[in-house]
Amino acid sequence: MSRVYNFSAGPAVLPEEVLKEVAEEMMDYQGSGMSVMEMSHRSADFQKIIDEAEQDLRDLMKIPDNYKVLFLQGGASQQFAAIPMNLMKNKVADYIVTGQWAKKAYQEAQKYGKANKIASSEDKTFSYIPDCSDLPISPDADYVYICENNTIYGTKFKKLPNTKGKTLVADVSSCFLSEPVDVSKYGIIYGGVQKNIGPAGMVISIIREDLITDDVLEGTPTMLKFKTQADAGSLYNTPNCYCIYVCGKVFKWLKKMGGLEEMQRRNIEKAKILYDFLDQSKLFKGTVVPEDRSLMNVPFVTGDKDMDAKFVKEAKEAGLVNLKGHRTVGGMRASIYNAMPKEGVEALVAFMKKFEEENA
Repeated sequence: MSRVYNFSAGPAVLPEEVLKEVAEEMMDYQGSGMSVMEMSHRSADFQKIIDEAEQDLRDLMKIPDNYKVLFLQGGASQQFAAIPMNLMKNKVADYIVTGQWAKKAYQEAQKYGKANKIASSEDKTFSYIPDCSDLPISPDADYVYICENNTIYGTKFKKLPNTKGKTLVADVSSCFLSEPVDVSKYGIIYGGVQKNIGPAGMVISIIREDLITDDVLEGTPTMLKFKTQADAGSLYNTPNCYCIYVCGKVFKWLKKMGGLEEMQRRNIEKAKILYDFLDQSKLFKGTVVPEDRSLMNVPFVTGDKDMDAKFVKEAKEAGLVNLKGHRTVGGMRASIYNAMPKEGVEALVAFMKKFEEENA
Protein backbone atom coordinates (compact mmCIF):
# COMPACT_ATOMS: atom_id res chain seq x y z
CA MET A 1 0.00 0.00 0.00
CA SER A 2 1.48 3.35 -0.94
CA ARG A 3 0.97 6.46 1.17
CA VAL A 4 -2.15 8.53 0.48
CA TYR A 5 -2.48 12.29 0.64
CA ASN A 6 -4.21 12.67 4.00
CA PHE A 7 -6.26 15.88 4.34
CA SER A 8 -7.60 14.99 7.80
CA ALA A 9 -8.20 17.85 10.25
CA GLY A 10 -6.65 15.86 13.09
CA PRO A 11 -5.17 13.44 13.92
CA ALA A 12 -3.41 14.52 10.79
CA VAL A 13 -0.52 14.02 8.42
CA LEU A 14 2.99 13.84 9.92
CA PRO A 15 6.29 14.42 8.09
CA GLU A 16 7.35 11.18 6.37
CA GLU A 17 10.92 11.73 7.45
CA VAL A 18 9.81 11.80 11.09
CA LEU A 19 7.70 8.64 10.72
CA LYS A 20 10.69 6.81 9.23
CA GLU A 21 12.99 7.90 12.07
CA VAL A 22 10.42 6.85 14.65
CA ALA A 23 10.04 3.48 12.91
CA GLU A 24 13.80 2.92 12.94
CA GLU A 25 13.94 3.65 16.68
CA MET A 26 10.81 1.68 17.57
CA MET A 27 12.62 -1.38 18.98
CA ASP A 28 15.79 0.32 20.21
CA TYR A 29 15.96 4.02 21.01
CA GLN A 30 19.54 5.17 20.47
CA GLY A 31 21.20 2.11 21.98
CA SER A 32 18.96 1.97 25.07
CA GLY A 33 17.73 -1.51 24.05
CA MET A 34 14.12 -0.42 24.41
CA SER A 35 11.44 1.64 22.73
CA VAL A 36 10.52 5.12 24.03
CA MET A 37 7.08 3.55 24.55
CA GLU A 38 8.62 1.35 27.25
CA MET A 39 10.87 3.90 28.85
CA SER A 40 10.47 5.27 32.37
CA HIS A 41 9.52 8.93 32.41
CA ARG A 42 11.95 9.25 35.32
CA SER A 43 14.91 7.96 33.29
CA ALA A 44 17.86 10.11 32.14
CA ASP A 45 17.06 9.12 28.53
CA PHE A 46 13.55 10.48 28.76
CA GLN A 47 14.60 13.62 30.65
CA LYS A 48 16.90 14.40 27.72
CA ILE A 49 14.01 13.85 25.24
CA ILE A 50 11.66 16.25 27.06
CA ASP A 51 14.36 18.86 27.71
CA GLU A 52 15.42 18.88 24.05
CA ALA A 53 11.80 19.03 22.87
CA GLU A 54 11.17 22.07 25.08
CA GLN A 55 14.38 23.82 23.99
CA ASP A 56 13.68 23.23 20.30
CA LEU A 57 10.14 24.60 20.71
CA ARG A 58 11.52 27.65 22.54
CA ASP A 59 13.99 28.21 19.69
CA LEU A 60 11.30 27.83 16.98
CA MET A 61 8.80 30.18 18.62
CA LYS A 62 11.39 32.46 20.26
CA ILE A 63 9.57 31.94 23.56
CA PRO A 64 10.57 34.57 26.17
CA ASP A 65 12.22 33.34 29.38
CA ASN A 66 9.27 34.39 31.54
CA TYR A 67 7.00 31.78 29.92
CA LYS A 68 6.72 28.14 30.96
CA VAL A 69 6.19 25.39 28.40
CA LEU A 70 3.90 22.62 29.65
CA PHE A 71 3.26 19.26 27.96
CA LEU A 72 -0.18 18.28 29.25
CA GLN A 73 -2.79 15.57 28.77
CA GLY A 74 -6.52 15.96 28.19
CA GLY A 75 -6.19 17.80 24.90
CA ALA A 76 -7.28 21.38 24.28
CA SER A 77 -10.79 20.56 25.55
CA GLN A 78 -9.56 20.00 29.11
CA GLN A 79 -7.98 23.45 29.03
CA PHE A 80 -11.46 24.90 28.49
CA ALA A 81 -11.96 24.22 32.23
CA ALA A 82 -8.35 24.58 33.43
CA ILE A 83 -8.06 28.14 32.09
CA PRO A 84 -10.99 29.64 34.07
CA MET A 85 -10.04 27.57 37.12
CA ASN A 86 -6.56 29.06 37.13
CA LEU A 87 -7.24 32.58 35.87
CA MET A 88 -10.74 33.65 36.99
CA LYS A 89 -9.73 35.69 40.07
CA ASN A 90 -12.55 38.22 39.50
CA LYS A 91 -14.82 35.48 38.16
CA VAL A 92 -15.21 37.36 34.85
CA ALA A 93 -13.89 36.51 31.39
CA ASP A 94 -14.60 37.74 27.86
CA TYR A 95 -14.94 35.30 24.96
CA ILE A 96 -14.87 35.93 21.22
CA VAL A 97 -16.86 33.11 19.63
CA THR A 98 -15.74 32.36 16.07
CA GLY A 99 -16.41 28.62 15.87
CA GLN A 100 -17.34 25.37 17.54
CA TRP A 101 -14.31 25.19 19.84
CA ALA A 102 -14.45 28.80 21.03
CA LYS A 103 -18.14 28.21 21.71
CA LYS A 104 -17.39 25.08 23.76
CA ALA A 105 -14.71 26.95 25.72
CA TYR A 106 -17.17 29.79 26.37
CA GLN A 107 -19.86 27.35 27.57
CA GLU A 108 -17.39 25.59 29.87
CA ALA A 109 -16.24 28.89 31.42
CA GLN A 110 -19.82 29.67 32.45
CA LYS A 111 -19.50 26.96 35.11
CA TYR A 112 -16.78 28.93 36.91
CA GLY A 113 -17.82 32.56 36.66
CA LYS A 114 -19.37 35.15 34.39
CA ALA A 115 -18.34 34.46 30.80
CA ASN A 116 -19.28 37.26 28.41
CA LYS A 117 -19.63 36.69 24.69
CA ILE A 118 -18.24 40.03 23.47
CA ALA A 119 -18.17 39.20 19.75
CA SER A 120 -19.36 36.33 17.56
CA SER A 121 -19.62 35.30 13.92
CA GLU A 122 -22.32 32.70 14.52
CA ASP A 123 -24.82 34.83 12.54
CA LYS A 124 -23.13 33.75 9.28
CA THR A 125 -22.15 30.18 10.24
CA PHE A 126 -18.74 31.35 11.47
CA SER A 127 -17.62 32.23 7.93
CA TYR A 128 -15.74 35.37 8.99
CA ILE A 129 -13.82 36.91 11.90
CA PRO A 130 -15.65 39.83 13.57
CA ASP A 131 -14.00 43.26 13.86
CA CYS A 132 -12.09 43.11 17.15
CA SER A 133 -10.49 46.57 17.12
CA ASP A 134 -12.87 48.12 19.66
CA LEU A 135 -14.65 45.49 21.72
CA PRO A 136 -16.79 45.96 24.86
CA ILE A 137 -14.06 44.49 27.08
CA SER A 138 -15.32 44.04 30.66
CA PRO A 139 -13.41 46.33 33.05
CA ASP A 140 -12.88 43.48 35.51
CA ALA A 141 -12.27 40.70 32.96
CA ASP A 142 -9.55 38.28 34.03
CA TYR A 143 -8.74 37.50 30.40
CA VAL A 144 -9.99 37.67 26.81
CA TYR A 145 -10.24 34.31 24.98
CA ILE A 146 -10.00 33.44 21.30
CA CYS A 147 -9.62 30.37 19.13
CA GLU A 148 -7.16 31.77 16.61
CA ASN A 149 -7.69 29.36 13.73
CA ASN A 150 -11.06 27.67 13.34
CA THR A 151 -10.49 24.13 12.10
CA ILE A 152 -14.10 23.42 11.20
CA TYR A 153 -14.93 26.71 9.50
CA GLY A 154 -11.55 27.61 8.01
CA THR A 155 -11.19 31.12 9.44
CA LYS A 156 -8.12 32.71 11.03
CA PHE A 157 -7.47 35.86 13.06
CA LYS A 158 -5.00 37.80 10.88
CA LYS A 159 -4.83 40.50 13.56
CA LEU A 160 -5.15 39.80 17.27
CA PRO A 161 -8.04 41.48 19.09
CA ASN A 162 -7.47 44.71 20.97
CA THR A 163 -7.90 43.42 24.53
CA LYS A 164 -7.41 46.91 26.04
CA GLY A 165 -4.64 45.66 28.30
CA LYS A 166 -6.38 42.46 29.42
CA THR A 167 -4.57 39.11 29.22
CA LEU A 168 -5.09 37.33 25.89
CA VAL A 169 -5.62 33.56 25.95
CA ALA A 170 -5.52 31.79 22.58
CA ASP A 171 -6.22 28.26 21.44
CA VAL A 172 -3.95 27.78 18.41
CA SER A 173 -4.52 24.04 17.96
CA SER A 174 -4.81 24.09 14.18
CA CYS A 175 -2.28 26.83 13.33
CA PHE A 176 0.40 25.86 15.86
CA LEU A 177 3.89 26.34 14.35
CA SER A 178 2.49 27.26 10.91
CA GLU A 179 3.96 30.77 11.01
CA PRO A 180 6.08 33.00 13.25
CA VAL A 181 4.29 34.29 16.34
CA ASP A 182 5.02 36.93 18.99
CA VAL A 183 4.44 34.92 22.17
CA SER A 184 4.73 38.05 24.34
CA LYS A 185 1.33 39.23 23.04
CA TYR A 186 -0.38 36.32 24.82
CA GLY A 187 -0.84 35.38 28.46
CA ILE A 188 -1.45 31.78 27.37
CA ILE A 189 -1.00 30.34 23.90
CA TYR A 190 -1.92 26.67 23.76
CA GLY A 191 -3.03 23.92 21.43
CA GLY A 192 -3.67 20.25 20.92
CA VAL A 193 -0.76 18.75 18.98
CA GLN A 194 -2.72 16.26 16.83
CA LYS A 195 -3.30 18.69 13.95
CA ASN A 196 0.02 20.23 13.08
CA ILE A 197 2.66 18.74 15.36
CA GLY A 198 2.31 15.15 16.55
CA PRO A 199 0.12 12.17 17.45
CA ALA A 200 -3.09 12.70 19.41
CA GLY A 201 -3.22 12.81 23.19
CA MET A 202 -1.46 15.96 24.28
CA VAL A 203 -1.75 19.73 24.51
CA ILE A 204 1.17 22.13 24.74
CA SER A 205 0.48 25.23 26.81
CA ILE A 206 2.85 28.18 26.89
CA ILE A 207 1.98 30.28 29.94
CA ARG A 208 3.35 33.58 31.24
CA GLU A 209 4.80 32.94 34.69
CA ASP A 210 2.73 35.59 36.54
CA LEU A 211 -0.39 33.57 35.62
CA ILE A 212 0.95 30.47 37.38
CA THR A 213 0.03 30.79 41.05
CA ASP A 214 -1.53 28.95 43.98
CA ASP A 215 -4.43 31.39 43.84
CA VAL A 216 -6.88 29.25 41.87
CA LEU A 217 -10.62 28.63 42.15
CA GLU A 218 -11.63 26.49 45.10
CA GLY A 219 -12.06 22.88 44.03
CA THR A 220 -9.52 23.05 41.19
CA PRO A 221 -8.10 19.52 40.83
CA THR A 222 -4.40 19.20 41.66
CA MET A 223 -3.73 17.94 38.13
CA LEU A 224 -5.40 20.99 36.53
CA LYS A 225 -3.40 23.55 38.48
CA PHE A 226 -0.84 25.13 36.18
CA LYS A 227 1.51 25.44 39.18
CA THR A 228 1.44 21.69 39.84
CA GLN A 229 2.52 21.01 36.27
CA ALA A 230 5.01 23.86 36.00
CA ASP A 231 6.75 23.05 39.30
CA ALA A 232 7.17 19.43 38.19
CA GLY A 233 8.42 20.29 34.69
CA SER A 234 5.39 18.50 33.13
CA LEU A 235 6.39 15.35 35.05
CA TYR A 236 4.01 15.52 38.02
CA ASN A 237 2.59 12.19 36.85
CA THR A 238 3.45 10.02 33.86
CA PRO A 239 3.09 12.30 30.84
CA ASN A 240 2.35 11.24 27.28
CA CYS A 241 5.99 10.21 26.81
CA TYR A 242 5.70 8.86 23.28
CA CYS A 243 3.81 11.91 22.04
CA ILE A 244 6.44 14.25 23.54
CA TYR A 245 9.12 12.19 21.77
CA VAL A 246 7.39 12.42 18.36
CA CYS A 247 6.68 16.15 18.81
CA GLY A 248 10.37 16.61 19.61
CA LYS A 249 11.22 14.93 16.28
CA VAL A 250 8.81 17.27 14.48
CA PHE A 251 10.43 20.32 16.13
CA LYS A 252 13.83 19.17 14.84
CA TRP A 253 12.32 18.64 11.38
CA LEU A 254 10.87 22.16 11.43
CA LYS A 255 14.24 23.62 12.40
CA LYS A 256 15.91 21.66 9.61
CA MET A 257 13.31 22.91 7.10
CA GLY A 258 14.18 26.50 7.98
CA GLY A 259 11.92 27.31 10.94
CA LEU A 260 8.58 29.08 11.10
CA GLU A 261 9.37 31.77 8.51
CA GLU A 262 9.97 29.04 5.94
CA MET A 263 6.85 27.13 7.02
CA GLN A 264 4.79 30.29 6.60
CA ARG A 265 6.20 30.82 3.09
CA ARG A 266 5.32 27.24 2.13
CA ASN A 267 1.90 27.39 3.74
CA ILE A 268 1.01 30.59 1.87
CA GLU A 269 2.17 29.00 -1.39
CA LYS A 270 0.16 25.79 -0.82
CA ALA A 271 -3.02 27.59 0.25
CA LYS A 272 -2.80 29.94 -2.76
CA ILE A 273 -2.84 26.98 -5.17
CA LEU A 274 -6.11 25.74 -3.67
CA TYR A 275 -7.81 29.12 -3.11
CA ASP A 276 -6.89 30.35 -6.60
CA PHE A 277 -8.59 27.29 -8.06
CA LEU A 278 -11.68 27.70 -5.84
CA ASP A 279 -12.00 31.37 -6.82
CA GLN A 280 -12.27 30.57 -10.52
CA SER A 281 -14.10 27.23 -10.32
CA LYS A 282 -17.66 26.97 -11.65
CA LEU A 283 -18.45 23.91 -9.52
CA PHE A 284 -16.62 24.38 -6.21
CA LYS A 285 -16.65 27.38 -3.97
CA GLY A 286 -14.87 28.31 -0.74
CA THR A 287 -17.10 29.15 2.23
CA VAL A 288 -14.98 31.79 3.99
CA VAL A 289 -14.68 35.52 3.27
CA PRO A 290 -11.29 35.90 1.50
CA GLU A 291 -9.70 38.23 4.07
CA ASP A 292 -10.23 35.74 6.94
CA ARG A 293 -9.18 32.53 5.18
CA SER A 294 -7.07 30.03 7.08
CA LEU A 295 -3.86 28.70 5.54
CA MET A 296 -4.44 25.40 7.35
CA ASN A 297 -8.09 24.41 6.86
CA VAL A 298 -9.87 25.05 3.58
CA PRO A 299 -13.62 24.27 3.53
CA PHE A 300 -15.44 24.20 0.17
CA VAL A 301 -18.76 23.02 -1.27
CA THR A 302 -20.46 22.29 -4.59
CA GLY A 303 -23.85 23.38 -3.26
CA ASP A 304 -25.27 19.89 -3.81
CA LYS A 305 -25.03 17.27 -1.05
CA ASP A 306 -25.05 14.32 -3.46
CA MET A 307 -22.33 15.90 -5.57
CA ASP A 308 -20.26 16.54 -2.43
CA ALA A 309 -20.61 12.89 -1.41
CA LYS A 310 -19.64 11.73 -4.90
CA PHE A 311 -16.57 13.98 -4.83
CA VAL A 312 -15.41 12.67 -1.44
CA LYS A 313 -15.88 9.06 -2.56
CA GLU A 314 -14.04 9.47 -5.89
CA ALA A 315 -11.26 11.52 -4.28
CA LYS A 316 -10.69 8.70 -1.79
CA GLU A 317 -10.42 6.21 -4.66
CA ALA A 318 -7.79 8.51 -6.16
CA GLY A 319 -5.70 8.45 -2.93
CA LEU A 320 -6.93 11.82 -1.62
CA VAL A 321 -8.46 10.94 1.74
CA ASN A 322 -10.35 12.54 4.64
CA LEU A 323 -11.84 15.36 2.57
CA LYS A 324 -15.33 15.14 4.07
CA GLY A 325 -16.31 18.34 5.88
CA HIS A 326 -17.14 18.40 9.60
CA ARG A 327 -20.57 16.94 10.35
CA THR A 328 -21.84 20.36 11.53
CA VAL A 329 -21.23 22.03 8.15
CA GLY A 330 -21.04 19.27 5.54
CA GLY A 331 -19.30 19.81 2.21
CA MET A 332 -15.57 19.25 1.99
CA ARG A 333 -12.53 20.41 3.91
CA ALA A 334 -8.87 20.07 3.01
CA SER A 335 -6.54 20.47 5.96
CA ILE A 336 -3.12 21.34 4.56
CA TYR A 337 -0.88 21.44 7.61
CA ASN A 338 2.93 21.84 7.67
CA ALA A 339 3.50 18.18 6.81
CA MET A 340 1.25 18.22 3.72
CA PRO A 341 3.62 18.54 0.75
CA LYS A 342 2.89 21.00 -2.04
CA GLU A 343 2.49 17.97 -4.36
CA GLY A 344 -0.50 16.86 -2.28
CA VAL A 345 -2.29 20.17 -2.85
CA GLU A 346 -1.40 20.09 -6.56
CA ALA A 347 -2.78 16.55 -6.81
CA LEU A 348 -6.00 17.67 -5.11
CA VAL A 349 -6.47 20.63 -7.47
CA ALA A 350 -5.74 18.45 -10.53
CA PHE A 351 -8.38 15.99 -9.31
CA MET A 352 -10.89 18.80 -8.67
CA LYS A 353 -10.37 20.13 -12.22
CA LYS A 354 -10.96 16.70 -13.67
CA PHE A 355 -14.01 16.15 -11.47
CA GLU A 356 -15.44 19.51 -12.53
CA GLU A 357 -15.01 18.69 -16.24
CA GLU A 358 -16.70 15.32 -15.82
CA ASN A 359 -19.58 16.70 -13.74
CA ALA A 360 -20.18 20.07 -15.38
